[in-house]
Amino acid sequence: MQLSVIILNYNVRYFLEQCVLSVQNAISTIDAEIIVVDNNSTDESCLMMKSKFPSVKLIENSANFGFPKGNNIGVEQASGKYICILNPDTVVAEDTFVKILAFAERQINLGIVGCRLIDGTGSFLPESKRGIPTPWVAFTKVFGLYKVFPNSKLFNQYYAQHIKENQTGKVEILVGAFMLMQRDLYLDIEGFDEKCFMYADDIDLSYRMLLKNKTNFYFHETTVLHYKGESTVKDEKYMKRFQEAMHFFYQKHFKKSWFFEFFIQIGIFFFSFIKMFQGKNKPKPLPESIVFYSSNKNLSEKLPSILKNKVLFLDLKKEKMVNSCLNFKGKKTEIILDNHYVSFKKCIKIIETLRDKNITFKIFPKNTNFIIGSNSRNDRGQIIKIE
Repeated sequence: MQLSVIILNYNVRYFLEQCVLSVQNAISTIDAEIIVVDNNSTDESCLMMKSKFPSVKLIENSANFGFPKGNNIGVEQASGKYICILNPDTVVAEDTFVKILAFAERQINLGIVGCRLIDGTGSFLPESKRGIPTPWVAFTKVFGLYKVFPNSKLFNQYYAQHIKENQTGKVEILVGAFMLMQRDLYLDIEGFDEKCFMYADDIDLSYRMLLKNKTNFYFHETTVLHYKGESTVKDEKYMKRFQEAMHFFYQKHFKKSWFFEFFIQIGIFFFSFIKMFQGKNKPKPLPESIVFYSSNKNLSEKLPSILKNKVLFLDLKKEKMVNSCLNFKGKKTEIILDNHYVSFKKCIKIIETLRDKNITFKIFPKNTNFIIGSNSRNDRGQIIKIE
């Protein structure tokens, strides 16, 4: 088998359903499997998987074992030459795995391959590619120096700004939302370190690949939609675990010194302070209009009462979608893309192309009864059931 896709889930039932649908499409021409590991969810995620995806391997953990152990359990049961660690709050394009596997096969001494990630608003996620967060690099991040001097090698290492977002290249650190590597290599370095519950695990795994003299790559030729923050509530537990994760990585890989410890304490404080206030942005006002791109006329007539807003129906059999979408730039509009008629790849492309502070996006995944999306990378996503 060529590929095993490992999806670790915790209480994101609707995002998981959309993710698995997109992965099924993306592996249709590949000898591949999907393994969903559930960390004791209470939102009927497992019931949904059993009823809607009976052929997908489902592992039900008896407790929330955290990100590292949960993924390690999935990889143990994988059969693929390659594994892809994938967040459940993602949407992959139909050709994502075909492209990235072809790239991986061409490399020598490969470590991990990551890809281009955007959030639900279409904005590029800079953590798609990062440098090793040494004390100095962390300092440039905490105090925003990477923004002031984006072209300076001295200051731009945190987000690996020497590599453009539309440029494939070698990087040091990749994000755990999407990581592709050979299963044997993952097992050789003993996978994610289970002493770290979450948050520093992807940094640690990427760094240990470098210590094995492997090369990590950021691959820009496929874009994956990543709705951030769906598996984590920004509460006191989150803050505590985030601090523990920072301590974990630095104490594991760097020599101790009084200056180092002092700086890390300052860094953790600033990171924690920023994280604590993320997600508290004012919600976007309700859109003035909703645009439904579909060919389902019957559903379009029901949506105004469901959404409690006027809905403009644009029939995909008659409209040129991208051109008509451009007419809404700058207007307070929500665009709903019907995945029954619009591929996941095209959905991702439209969201990216029409990125605008006034436009929000939702997807109506095929064979489902809900519309889903996210208006901000710092907020929970929105799910609207279509009864």
